[in-house]
Amino acid sequence: MDSLGTRLLAMVASLLVLVVVFVPLERAFPARPAQRILRPGLAVDALFFTGQCLVWSVVSVALLVRLQHALARQGLTRLVPHALPVAAACLLAVVLGDLLVYWFHRACHAWAPLWRFHAVHHSAEHLDFLAAHREHPLDGILTQLCQNLPALLLGVPIGYLAALATLRGMWAIFVHSNVRLPLGPLRWILGDPELHHWHHARSSRTVHNFANLAPWIDALFGTHHRPGPSEPYELGLDEPWPRGYLAQLARPFASRPELEGPAQCGPNPTTPLRGSK
Repeated sequence: MDSLGTRLLAMVASLLVLVVVFVPLERAFPARPAQRILRPGLAVDALFFTGQCLVWSVVSVALLVRLQHALARQGLTRLVPHALPVAAACLLAVVLGDLLVYWFHRACHAWAPLWRFHAVHHSAEHLDFLAAHREHPLDGILTQLCQNLPALLLGVPIGYLAALATLRGMWAIFVHSNVRLPLGPLRWILGDPELHHWHHARSSRTVHNFANLAPWIDALFGTHHRPGPSEPYELGLDEPWPRGYLAQLARPFASRPELEGPAQCGPNPTTPLRGSK
């Protein structure tokens, strides 16, 4: 396991890259022009970013490595012929991983025990490149498991797996950024901020845009939603939620009546979205 000093340097370097890439994009093509860089909740999201870099990403990688070794011992890390090219294995792993993440994501909005943890991510009332890191560690680890399990079963080399994770991680940050940048026909293949921001719209029940990075899956299963750009909406949860970092990590374990029922996560296509003031 990497030393704390190494992880700190990597965290600072990652933050500098994100600032250099996304701050100019968010200033040049803002989805919400009135949103400031130093917006409310920024400090909490910075703590989520720090926790991911220093602790939770390390835990996630360690668990995936252990899973890979366990699958290898059972002879389950190459379920397709060895003649399959690496590029084809990577593409197949991405498609299968996206499908698993889609259904897991839908389950997070439909099953109260999963929603407890996923609600942390939806508590963000302002979206930008840093808000993408607001995620409960258990929610993040399970998502990573769904995303990478097909690659492990297909025997994708660890180097390719790391490259895929890096590229997809950057795109996941992009879809949360405060950017409105048309992708043209690519919007059916790659997720974009406009589409994913609608998934974060404040509503009693979210029923659309579960495939964060693969909109074609939403189109396939009837959950794709892209309304007109002039339709206003607020972001965040339609329920009380703590603001602090540690309080949000602890909240899913609290016994609260509003967390028990599926009222905030079950399917209800007729639920209106709140307009912004």
